[in-house]
Amino acid sequence: MLAITFLGTGTSVGVPVILCGCPVCRSSDPRDQRYRSSIYVDTGDAAWVVDTGAEFRVQAIRAQLRRVDAVLYTHSHADHVMGFDDLRRFSVGNGDCMPVYAARETLSELQRIFYYAFSGEARFPGYVHPEARTINGPFQLGNTEIVPVRLEHGRAHVIGFVFRQESRPMVAYLSDCKRVFEPDLGLLDGVETLVLGTPCFKALPTHMSLAEGLAFAEFVRPRATWLTHLSHDFLHAEVEQELPANVRLAYDGLRLDLR
Repeated sequence: MLAITFLGTGTSVGVPVILCGCPVCRSSDPRDQRYRSSIYVDTGDAAWVVDTGAEFRVQAIRAQLRRVDAVLYTHSHADHVMGFDDLRRFSVGNGDCMPVYAARETLSELQRIFYYAFSGEARFPGYVHPEARTINGPFQLGNTEIVPVRLEHGRAHVIGFVFRQESRPMVAYLSDCKRVFEPDLGLLDGVETLVLGTPCFKALPTHMSLAEGLAFAEFVRPRATWLTHLSHDFLHAEVEQELPANVRLAYDGLRLDLR
């Protein structure tokens, strides 16, 4: 069993966008209101978040999160880390400890940005008490194997994740991605559910366009693909009608129960 809740499905500026009056930003459809991209994963024996964007506190309250055993970071860009301090409530619940999993470069940036937490000098009740854990390869959370996947996203050091249970590659989460580095493409073999970031219709140097994302999904051939990290290009009700049958737009609050 693996349940994924989309805490946010937006790009770095979110939707509605400040100072924008486009139809998507004025839409009354709640699926067009997008916080920064993040997911919550619950397997029954473990629960974790991937990234903590600026709205993480609001996302956690909205999703009624009661347990976070660890946090996984894809990279250190602001829209993926700036909710870090709101992990404090879950850190307290874990006995004043919050395991933080990230690649070496990302951990270094987190330790610089959130020096007060990682330095060990602010060991006061109610603060975030991170325990840095460098991702060098697959690791385990409960009964789930977490397999890192190296992604190209400009000059940033970015990883995605494949969640495997009993050797089944159940989910691949690739949020900020122009391409998967070729040596890691094989890690996606047999993935059942693909979550892929496609911010815009037009081609970008650091992200897949919608067309590139659809072509990549056709290459991976999962049972289902969910598109995330969406900008105000995407009017949910209209765009979904144009997608292939097994490709959908994710939206904030969506929960997938996978078995």
